[in-house]
Amino acid sequence: MPTTDQRLAALTEDEKIQLVSGNGMWRTHSVPRLGVTSIVMADGPNGLRFSRAQAADGPEAGADFADFISLVTRRGEEPAAQRGPEPATCFPTASSVGTTWDTALARDLGNAFAAECRSFGVSVLLGPGMNIRRTPLAGRTSEYYSEDPLLTGVMAAAVTRGLQERGVGACVKHFAANNSEIERTSMDSVIDERALRDIYLRAFERVVGEADPWAVMSSYNRLNGLQAAQHPWLLTQVLREEWGYDGLVVSDWHGITDRPASVLAGNDLDMPESPQRVARLRAGVRSGAVPAEALDRATGRVLHLVDRATEHAGEPVPFDATAHHDLARRIARAGTVLLANNGVLPLDPKTTAEVLVLGAGATEPVIQGFGSARMTPTRVDVPLTEIEQRAGGPVRHLAGVPAGEHTEDERRTALRAATAAAARCGVAIVFAHTPQNADGENADRADLSLDAGYDELIAAVAATAPRTVVVLTVPDAVTMPWLPDVDAVLAPFYAGQGMGSAVASLLYGEHAPTGKLTTTFPQRIADIPAFLGYPGEGGRHVYVEGALVGYRGYDEQETTPLFPFGFGLSYTTFELSGATADRDTLSDGASLTVSVRVRNTGTRAGAEVVQVYAHPERPRVRSGPRELVGFARVELAPGEERTVTIPVAAADLAHWDVTRGRRVLDDGPVHLLVGTSSRDLPHDVTVTVHTDVPRWKPLRRDTAPAAALGNPVARQAVAGLLARHLDVDAVTADELLQECRRSFVNVFDTVANRFRLVLDEAEIARVIDQVAKEEAVEAAPQETHSS
Repeated sequence: MPTTDQRLAALTEDEKIQLVSGNGMWRTHSVPRLGVTSIVMADGPNGLRFSRAQAADGPEAGADFADFISLVTRRGEEPAAQRGPEPATCFPTASSVGTTWDTALARDLGNAFAAECRSFGVSVLLGPGMNIRRTPLAGRTSEYYSEDPLLTGVMAAAVTRGLQERGVGACVKHFAANNSEIERTSMDSVIDERALRDIYLRAFERVVGEADPWAVMSSYNRLNGLQAAQHPWLLTQVLREEWGYDGLVVSDWHGITDRPASVLAGNDLDMPESPQRVARLRAGVRSGAVPAEALDRATGRVLHLVDRATEHAGEPVPFDATAHHDLARRIARAGTVLLANNGVLPLDPKTTAEVLVLGAGATEPVIQGFGSARMTPTRVDVPLTEIEQRAGGPVRHLAGVPAGEHTEDERRTALRAATAAAARCGVAIVFAHTPQNADGENADRADLSLDAGYDELIAAVAATAPRTVVVLTVPDAVTMPWLPDVDAVLAPFYAGQGMGSAVASLLYGEHAPTGKLTTTFPQRIADIPAFLGYPGEGGRHVYVEGALVGYRGYDEQETTPLFPFGFGLSYTTFELSGATADRDTLSDGASLTVSVRVRNTGTRAGAEVVQVYAHPERPRVRSGPRELVGFARVELAPGEERTVTIPVAAADLAHWDVTRGRRVLDDGPVHLLVGTSSRDLPHDVTVTVHTDVPRWKPLRRDTAPAAALGNPVARQAVAGLLARHLDVDAVTADELLQECRRSFVNVFDTVANRFRLVLDEAEIARVIDQVAKEEAVEAAPQETHSS
């Protein structure tokens, strides 16, 4: 086969323009004379959404714009062109995968995604989604893993590896800062540099470095004033030059407004087909606004993606739907979080009298969100049926809340029937969800409440039934005004087609809950750290909390959450002891291992997630009192004890220094806090961190005298400048410089005014440059610190 360079040389200008533009809705173009095939992409953060139209070539490939808009904004029936997507496994959404904290399970999920893609001839799956869950109101939080960048990056990297080791490309998305759905193509995410680097880009950086995704999808939103799909700093300087990414960047569907600008910025493939954008690109190429080398660069990356896909292509092999359904059940079980339990769970079928099951979700399970990720399951486990199969006695179901439009009388009649039945049952199980027609892609939730009527239903049943269990099939955090009055709360979130079986098996103790929260549940909406900056106004969404996202913000403000990040109960108990580190110092580029003994002190098998958080004694920046730096999940039989080891890399303790344009460590003592949630960290392993990066601020034109005097390199250089102009020795010049310490005017103007000098700007620039060079030499690593 000809090389990429040979094919590039043989392609015509029009062929190149075609190759960097979509073919229909889901395909790339082909160039048969050069052996360049067309490949298919498909949505699939939680399951493959594929229709036969996607396999078509040309304009008939499902490219109708009206159908696309209907697809991503629908809240009920499928749009006409998308009816009949091929059945595929509806796996738990990322919000449920994340709560497993299980990288092996995430990799298995990637393997399964790949098998289903290959069965339909799909070469690239548009996922995993990995935006930060900045606020639980965001419409697509169910498609993302966590409010924490380390956990997000680790889980997304595992799914990506699982996909690509089986020959299907991952397209990680949405790059970057697509953290709400309100005005999502026009809203400007305004984020300070450190928060952007440490929170919103960090997970992508990890996935690029550890898993090498075949593609990265640019997001719809603007980022600090510029459309992300046309952002050269984001797509070229950061992604490619700093992180070394050499794969493809593809737009979100119809996410480009200025196609020539997007090519120049590094957005290679424009999806889907758009005659208007193709015409604008052609005009840009012919006018010289888009240089030939820029078009060749984008075309070469498309060819590279096609080559990767072609290399792994083969005859479609049907996937094992039964095995994948079992995997969906396993993930749903592992990710379901037990939030509260006063001993009522697990239920004993032998001693539990009549079971009352309430809520529409018991018969029409809520298993996924709305939008482009919504797909057709191969089968669905119905919670009511699964409960009936396990219960030892009669099971009765009532809606409790009337479906659809209803009158006040109908609502009260349904509530009276539910409370009357609750008084006669042994246990009431309420399946509750958030409004199903108000959020998802292109729409955020309005508040943290359950769907209308459910809070009232739960409160009334809890006051009547002898025991009440609530099952929350929700995308993210909700408020729970009835929490003190119920006996148990299970949260499977959007747990896919196996949710019904998973929940029933947990209710009846066939398995123990092991999930841990990946976001913080607030007590009220105003407690969310992002609350004062959400959802933005005037086209600008200012991220007012900076890097204090999620648990970082709650901890910094000492706000008590309803449930903290990392929290989750079990049917057994665990004891952690003997936490140690294999070294007592840590330096740039190094890592250490935290070890802790974990013992199952209960009578049932279970799993615990051991979490390590860093708390520096002398933090350089404000990032909250503790940050997740490592974790490990361990499964233990009753009475079993095992030593768990958790690697902690120095890079994960570092923060972005905006003055130096790099990440730096907090030197000095750092406490590695070990426990089972962000608010339960009883074990402290203290290490000493070394870094060659000084704490003083670099010298700038506007540096104040006190800051310049605190920097020994700058102090010597400015004193030297003063000595030359006043013709005094270095000691005298330094003494004179000390007299300027209290000035709030920059050091150069202070010196000039104080001693009646005229300083040339070129000379000032030379001093600043000299200091920067000397500091760079001093900061260069001279030796590797070790314990």
